[in-house]
Order: sequence, then C-alpha cells, then structure tokens
Amino acid sequence: MTTRLNPQTTPRHELRAEKVRRNREAALNAFIGKKAEIDEMLARLQALSDDHFNAHPDEITWGHVGTLDHYASLLKRITDSAFGEGEHAE
Repeated sequence: MTTRLNPQTTPRHELRAEKVRRNREAALNAFIGKKAEIDEMLARLQALSDDHFNAHPDEITWGHVGTLDHYASLLKRITDSAFGEGEHAE
C-alpha cells in the first residue's frame, strides 16, 4: 500500500501559505501608508480652504476663480471615481 502525502501539510504548501501571508501583510502596510498620505493631503487642503485659499476678499480676481475651478474639477474626478459617480457610474 502506497502512502499519499496530504497536500495541505507538505513543506511546499507551507511555504506557499507563508508567501501569501507575507504578501497580504505587505499589501496592508502599503495600503495604510497610502491612506496616511491621503489623510495628510486632505488635512492640508482643509487648512488651505479654511484660510480661503490664501486670498483676501478685497483682492479676489477671476484668476482666483479659475484656480478654484481647476481644483474643484480635479477633486470631482477623485470623488466621482471613489463614489462611482459621473463617468465612473455604472
């Protein structure tokens, strides 16, 4: 009678499982790092917005409006993608 190896307990399976575990851990660490980058950018944008984008009301020109329109269009692309809206709607 021939003894069969259990593929779930072979050293090769254990190595593969360890590789999968390390890969998931690396992905989680990368995800957390990218989230921290986004959180920092959002905090900086919020602070800039709270300061009226460094513009004094008596100095506002159409150039300021154009700059904010540009910022808004870039943020809209991000929010549309994140929430499945606009061109990203299904």
